[in-house]
Amino acid sequence: MLRAYTADAIRTAEQPLLDAGRGPELMRRAAHGLALGVRSVLRARGRRVYGARVVLLIGSGNNGGDALYAGATLAAAGARTTALLTSARTHPGALAAFTKAGGRLEWAPGAPGQAPGPAPAPAAAASPSWPFLSEIRRADVLVDGLLGTGGRGGLRGPAAGVVAQLSHLVAGGNGPAVVACDLPSGVDATTGEVTGPVLAAELTVTFGAAKTGLLAAPGEQLCGVVTVVDIGIGELLGEPDVFRLDGADLAALLPRVAAGDQKYTRGVAGIVAGSAQYPGAALLAVAAASACGPGMVRYLGPAPVAAALAVRNPEAVSSTDSPEDVRVQAWLAGPGIDGDAAQRERAAQALDSGLPTVLDAGALDLLAPPQGREQQGREQPLPRPHVILTPHAGELSALFARFGVERSRAAIEAAPLAAARQAAGLTGATVLLKGPTTVVAAPNGTVFTQSDGAASLATAGSGDTLGGMLAALLAMTAERDGWGLPGLAADARWAQVAALAAALHGRLATAGPGAPLNAGMLAARIPPTWAGLPD
Repeated sequence: MLRAYTADAIRTAEQPLLDAGRGPELMRRAAHGLALGVRSVLRARGRRVYGARVVLLIGSGNNGGDALYAGATLAAAGARTTALLTSARTHPGALAAFTKAGGRLEWAPGAPGQAPGPAPAPAAAASPSWPFLSEIRRADVLVDGLLGTGGRGGLRGPAAGVVAQLSHLVAGGNGPAVVACDLPSGVDATTGEVTGPVLAAELTVTFGAAKTGLLAAPGEQLCGVVTVVDIGIGELLGEPDVFRLDGADLAALLPRVAAGDQKYTRGVAGIVAGSAQYPGAALLAVAAASACGPGMVRYLGPAPVAAALAVRNPEAVSSTDSPEDVRVQAWLAGPGIDGDAAQRERAAQALDSGLPTVLDAGALDLLAPPQGREQQGREQPLPRPHVILTPHAGELSALFARFGVERSRAAIEAAPLAAARQAAGLTGATVLLKGPTTVVAAPNGTVFTQSDGAASLATAGSGDTLGGMLAALLAMTAERDGWGLPGLAADARWAQVAALAAALHGRLATAGPGAPLNAGMLAARIPPTWAGLPD
């Protein structure tokens, strides 16, 4: 399981080593790892270090120092290495090592200090005639060493002008490969939020531990592949800020059939979905739930929808009963129920059942704000981590509005980690916020982020498939004592199930041939996706 930490946590872990005079050692380790990262990118492009062209974008402080020391290593190995300085406060020891190794220096337009040669005018950074652009165009690798974990509010001044110009140059993969030193400059290390121009990296070499912002949208989508360089602070780190499940975790968490199981003990997933207007939502959710292998899938809804299910999934048990009249271990309520009063009532009963319940789409507005009937005078929401909300950004914006909070869809997409945490606090429920990086936030503060999918999953009905998978996994694990990964709080159990479902759902995008994908194809990919997980 990957663990990520805030910028403050990383700095706190480093401080005892810095106080002990081990700062140069930390920087050497970081620089060595960064140089290895550049080497790996060069190899992937069929280039050797000797004779390669590497340009370093250097800011003030230790981030620029890490990049300069890495550049010195590459220069000593025969690379033509040039540092573009954007600040007069460049790390002196690293700068001396870089020039001693044969590295060349240039100054960014508008940067303060004495340039080694004639400095272009400040406006030149926005102009294709800026002379140094020709050197960058010929470069094999561009190392972003402008801002580190201490950066706040994005790039400013000369650095912002340079990155704005270079963003056009590297867009589309036609320019040099970008390697980010610790994190892409302009991505907030703690939140993943992005301010101003950012150079999208092919590789991010981060130091000490993964930063939360590298595992959260929109920053994650600018990081490329992330590698972590051990600089010796692992034992000094506190509690992680964010968790991420990897393939081994998914395999460990998959529910297994025990020798004595029968259909009721294997888990019964109840589904309240679909209507005369939107029957497809029910078909997709039931197909996905059934493909996960629970003991049974019960469908409650209109007879015409049940008739269609009898053809597609004859193993599902369908009726027009109420949730209080049937036995299940978990519920999914909401997909496609819009405009159907009977389905809405069933969804409300599922929510009130006390069982693990997924609320999606048309059932999300069943949640009452703090002054609602469930609160009975309480100021804080009742804790209900077993209720899992699965909104996209637009649906979450509407939910916030019902709770008296103004957050637009655009604002949520710009800061999904913060939005999911706030929603979990407001509702007392576990929140699975769908997006390019899915965020699962539990009301106890535990957070998972998963980025296993692909853009091809952004298609109508994909969320219905996720809901069916999640309901099945909840049913299959609800009565399993001791289920879950060690070291996590007991009330984070439901967040683990939600993260598991999100990760498995994401992997469906790559489980088949690279052809157009629609939601109706996803259920058939579930068994081979599970079978392909590591033993």
